[in-house]
Amino acid sequence: MIDPEVRARIRRLHYAEHWPVGTIATQLGLHHDTVEAALEDAQVAPADRSTVKPTVLGPYTDFIDATLKAHPRLRATRLFHMVKARGYPGGYEQVKRYVRRVRPGPHAEAFLRRCTLPGEEAQVDWGSFGKVQVGRATRTLSCFVLVLGHSRAMYASFFLGQTMECFLQGHVQAFEALGGVPRSLLYDNLKSVVLERAGDAIRFHPRILEAAGHYHFAPKPCAPYRGNEKGKVERTIRYLRDSFFAARSFHGLDDLNRQLKRWVDEVAHQRRVPGDASGRTVAQALEEERPRLLPLPAHPLPTDVVRPASSGKTPYVRFDGNDYSIPDALVRRPLTLVASPTTVRMLDGAQQVASHVRSWDKGALVEDARHLAALAKKKAHAHELRGRDLLRARCPRADQMLQALADRGDNLGNHTVKLLALAERYGAAELDAALAETLKRGALGPASVAHVLDQRRRQKGAPPPLPLVLPDDPRVREQRVPQHSLNAYDALLGGDPEQAP
Repeated sequence: MIDPEVRARIRRLHYAEHWPVGTIATQLGLHHDTVEAALEDAQVAPADRSTVKPTVLGPYTDFIDATLKAHPRLRATRLFHMVKARGYPGGYEQVKRYVRRVRPGPHAEAFLRRCTLPGEEAQVDWGSFGKVQVGRATRTLSCFVLVLGHSRAMYASFFLGQTMECFLQGHVQAFEALGGVPRSLLYDNLKSVVLERAGDAIRFHPRILEAAGHYHFAPKPCAPYRGNEKGKVERTIRYLRDSFFAARSFHGLDDLNRQLKRWVDEVAHQRRVPGDASGRTVAQALEEERPRLLPLPAHPLPTDVVRPASSGKTPYVRFDGNDYSIPDALVRRPLTLVASPTTVRMLDGAQQVASHVRSWDKGALVEDARHLAALAKKKAHAHELRGRDLLRARCPRADQMLQALADRGDNLGNHTVKLLALAERYGAAELDAALAETLKRGALGPASVAHVLDQRRRQKGAPPPLPLVLPDDPRVREQRVPQHSLNAYDALLGGDPEQAP
């Protein structure tokens, strides 16, 4: 705000002395926006317009006024080009100042307070919480939030994405946690809910209709651009973001959801119900509202991903950026993939042919050793290449070692077999550390790696590893060794030479 005396001086210099805005700003040491604001202030009556020189914009002001009335948010730049095409000879600044003065201001809109009966309505939405790293994959961390309109009780759970599978899982888990189902669920116009909309004509997603039929609730999308209709869930997401997630550390998705559940029980549900004069807590209001909720069905809604799948030339099926092994006999045959948050299964008709722990990484190779062992017997000539792949999968530095041996012209098959034997004997982590040290020394070969492994074992004071796998020679495997008496050795340890043989 500027002093009234300065405002009066600015207006006198402009309207009486006809100084331009730039000259006034320079002479008084003010910003030109400050000068323009003082000139547009209606507190002082403008000078008699009959004494003011007409502006070049004058003939076009009626056109600008009519255009702004029809399109209140039209930018001044676009209006300038429109009047320029109609013969306006002036510059842009004069148009901008006039538009700023006459543009219609926004009208404040009043909203009715929504009062919800017990068990009548819940509001549902996603909250985005940035990115998390899972192995080599960057996943989107999202939180599914459902809020009961009457008691303000909430259910929230974090997911690695906003897929339809996660959306339905959030519903099933929320209904079970709250102990019932509200009669209607209010959504934003999510793609998981609304496929197409023309006014009040809505085409729902078939999966959300399946869930509505299973749990007997009515899906109700908000009107477009009417976020106030689901303000309870939006305020809850903001509350969750500020009170729970801010500055919180966690180790994986399961740990984060355990902390969230404890926070909901101990913090969110212990606060008072907003706007409730009785002073009830959310937990108390939930206990009163729960009998009004619809009962849960006998079985929860299946939410697993079910889709057709098939492999290429190799016995792997790709899902969500990862490859899962199948029996080699099913290569290029149509299968059914069923994926839950923890498991990926392959079905041949109604028969399950493969089951794997689901990986949330990207580019991971999830294998069942039985699938590959059966294929290796049929493809004996591929054993060497398979051994290299297995070695690389277990030890990241194995690829560098094999490349160095190949550059030297060594037989990689023999070295691969020996390195795999060392991995079985000492463990993959120890072998990878020994490979790093061997590469640093420049002493390449399995013998050098074995020497480093033995050194590391002695430094730790660990006993020598014993082979757990017998050779394939049937003469060794079928050998029967009789048990001998150890009394003679006990006598020697006892120090009685007369009892020694």
